This record gives sequence, C-alpha cells and structure tokens, in this order.
Amino acid sequence: MAGLFEPFALRSITLKNRIVVSPMCQYSSKDGFANDWHLVHLGARAVGGAALVFSEATAVSPEGRITPQDLGIWKDEHIPQLKRITDFIRSQGSVPGIQLAHAGRKASHHRPWEAGGAALAPDEQPWTTEAPSALPFKEGEPAPRELSTEDIARITEDFRKATERALAAGFDVIEIHAAHGYLIHEFLSPLSNQRQDDYGGSFENRIRFLLQITKAIRAALPDQLPLVVRISATDWVDGGWSADDSVALARVLKTEGVDLIDCSSGGNSPAQKIKVEPLYQTPFAARVRAEAGIATGAVGLITTAAEAEGIIANEQADLVFLARQLLRDPYFPLHAAAELGATLPWPVQYERAAPHKPRR
Repeated sequence: MAGLFEPFALRSITLKNRIVVSPMCQYSSKDGFANDWHLVHLGARAVGGAALVFSEATAVSPEGRITPQDLGIWKDEHIPQLKRITDFIRSQGSVPGIQLAHAGRKASHHRPWEAGGAALAPDEQPWTTEAPSALPFKEGEPAPRELSTEDIARITEDFRKATERALAAGFDVIEIHAAHGYLIHEFLSPLSNQRQDDYGGSFENRIRFLLQITKAIRAALPDQLPLVVRISATDWVDGGWSADDSVALARVLKTEGVDLIDCSSGGNSPAQKIKVEPLYQTPFAARVRAEAGIATGAVGLITTAAEAEGIIANEQADLVFLARQLLRDPYFPLHAAAELGATLPWPVQYERAAPHKPRR
C-alpha cells in the first residue's frame, strides 16, 4: 500500500490516511458565524477522502479576526452551526479539526480581494489591533497597542474558552495557530517582539506566551484528544525566527503535550525573501521531525500524488497538509489513491464514477 494511504494515530484518533485539509481562510462569515458556505466547503473535502479536515483560522475573540468576515468561536452562539459541520465531516469518515487563532497586528484588514487586503480605513469600522510591541506589520499601517501582562492573561483565557466551545461543537483535533505573522508568531520572533519584560528578549521569554496557551488548552482537552501547533519554521529574514529556533521550540512543545508540529513558514515581515517552488517547506518538517523527535506535517506547494507520497515514503513528515490543491480538486485524495494503486472507498453516491468501476 502507498504510505500516503496508511492510517496514522494521534492519541486516540486514527486517521484513515495521511492527507489533511489545511486551514484556509474563506472570509465568508458574519459576526463570526459559520454558514452554508463553510458546510459545503469543508464537507466537500471530507467527501473527497481527506482524513482530517481543519476549519480555517477561527478567531478566539472579535479583536483576533483578520477581517470582519472571519470565522469565530468567541461566544457560545457560534457552537450550533459549527456542530452541523463537524457532524457532516464525521459522517464521511473524516476527523474534524479546528485552528484557533488571534491575528494580532495583522487584524482589522480587508479581505484579500477587497482593497488589496489593506488595513481598514477610519471610516470602515476598524478596531484597535494588539501585539507584543507597538510595531505595525508594514509602513503606513496603524501601530498596534502593546499588550500588558493582564491582556496576555485575557487572551490566554480566550484560547482556553475557545477550546471548550470547540469540544462542544464536536471538533476532535485542536490546532494552535502560531504562524504567518499572527499574534503568537509575533511573540516568537525578535522582528516583532521588542519587549523588555518576561515575554521578550530571550528565546525562553519569547516562547512563554505560546507555552501558556498550550498549557491552558492541553488542560482543557481530554487526554485522548490530540493537540497540534502550526509554526512558521523561519521568518526568511536575517535576525528573525529561524529553523534552529523551531527545532528548539518543538522539543519544548513535545514535553507540554503537543502531538504534531505543522510546519509552514514566513508571514511576519514584508522583508522576507522566499524562493517559492514545489515542496519548498518540506525540509522544515523533515528537520523538526528528525531533530525534535515529534510528528510533523508538511505543507506548501504540494500538488501531485507523487509528491505527497514521496514525503511520507521518505519519512520527511507524517502528514501532508494540502490547501490550494484541494481548492482546485476537492477529490484529490480519491484521485491520488487511484493513481498510486491504493484503496480509498468512494462515497456510495459517487461510486458509479470511480475509476475502477465499468461505465453503465
């Protein structure tokens, strides 16, 4: 059997294959509520055979939204619509996961297809953004408010409460979004964290916020359910967060009950210089896996069955997170299984169209 279609266990959860629907912002909510778009978008990928289906970055507070249209989980009223989605994902033999997020200084922006994703103007109901230091993401944007230690405790509690709501909504896997220049990543990187207190300066201080959130979530999670952390493995900027830092962080997170590191990169500085090419981020997952002794997920320009299979076969990562390829082809897992000679049952409603079935 192709390794891509072998099961994989995360605590008590057994994934039927190694293909994961990566969190993909849809910017299609009103007041944080999920709706039919989210049901169809996520449900289609479960129908398509992915083993683990993550929601998009889901804000733990209104201030933590990237845009006014972000999905949210900051109030109990959000739970029923999310539960509708998790029930459907599970009915297709897939596992529902949620990515909990706070956008930090990259909050209060337009959707990417509106005004180029620019910061909301004063007459567009912007809100005050929050960050470890009062440094805007890029020149010309409003400076964020520097968080106090009381604010940090408040946001940590927001993540804990969001975890409880996620469990009530039926999610089996929690992912902490500590990547792409959003709030937790802003604390990790010396490019965005210039604090002089216990949350800034040394590596140990800069990871403190993430560790507090990790402890709070792990305490709220049943022991049998897994916890994942998405990191930007490098800032792609000299003097920023590095792959060495990521290995060191992964070692610490492993001791705190984190089960898998989802290895992305970049997003914290406009000065980043990235050579984007197929599998360009996979080496980060491979290195963290080998040197930190923790399971990893690979993500980034993985577009073919052969590429995904190679990652698993070469033990570069344990899971393959797909995003844009699953937008192009929600049924990529079914097609990849046929291409690789693996067995992945088609939904009975679609079975007559499966490649191994004769036409009628």
